[in-house]
Amino acid sequence: MKLATLRTADGTRAVRLDGDTLIDLGHADLGELFAEDGWQQRAAAATGTAYPVEGADFAPVVPNPSKVVCVGHNYTNHIKEMGRDLPAFPTLFPKFAETLIGARDDIVRPGETEAFDWEVELAVVVGKRVRRADERQAAEAVAGFTVMNDISVRDWQFRTIEWTQGKIWEATTPVGPYVVTPDEVGGVRPALEVRTTVDGEVMQRDDTGTLLFDPVFLVRYISTVITLNPGDIIATGTPAGVGNARDPKVFLVPGQTVTTEITGLGACVNKVVGA
Repeated sequence: MKLATLRTADGTRAVRLDGDTLIDLGHADLGELFAEDGWQQRAAAATGTAYPVEGADFAPVVPNPSKVVCVGHNYTNHIKEMGRDLPAFPTLFPKFAETLIGARDDIVRPGETEAFDWEVELAVVVGKRVRRADERQAAEAVAGFTVMNDISVRDWQFRTIEWTQGKIWEATTPVGPYVVTPDEVGGVRPALEVRTTVDGEVMQRDDTGTLLFDPVFLVRYISTVITLNPGDIIATGTPAGVGNARDPKVFLVPGQTVTTEITGLGACVNKVVGA
């Protein structure tokens, strides 16, 4: 299934893609849906109001997750371009719900930066509450996958050795348009092409099969530290090709369109606008 959270005149609605329509699932958003036991069967069987896909206004797939956990240094090529050694353990940092925007929303570049960078990422969406998950529990907790553009404010990110202040700028992180269940993409360890283009020029291209720490490992690892709740999002890292690693460096400017896409999941297509 392909699931989304749609903005309507009456508020947000959880929906299922069915051909060229989006079927209302009876919940305000996907976070609310995933919190219900047996959500898969209910979502597959729902026959609610139909909305057209054309012109759909996608909200972030989960508008208010209890947490967004991001992983740095998880593609071999990106680690090498940043001049670092392969890590023994995942590098984790948080985002917050206020950072998230929809898959077609404009990205407002903050006036405080001249180093606004793209990062395409496979994101795992959690569909079951887990703590200290084993292999089976971690696999069962994966509701599906979506696309995230982990926009980074590099000049703030590198002010200190800790990255968070460059990663949590409000309303800068597109996520969506769909959460795609594992059965549609080859399981809970999918091998999917990820790609970023800026005004049509390819900037990043890789395959999620080359992740150092795969989705199931990350659910196990993070749930050891803290409870993962339905609707929580894990961003699995970005491949080589970010603007900050280029010579000379290249960053996003108002007027450009940045597209982050993953085979089988769809694309975030966002225009960059000035503050």
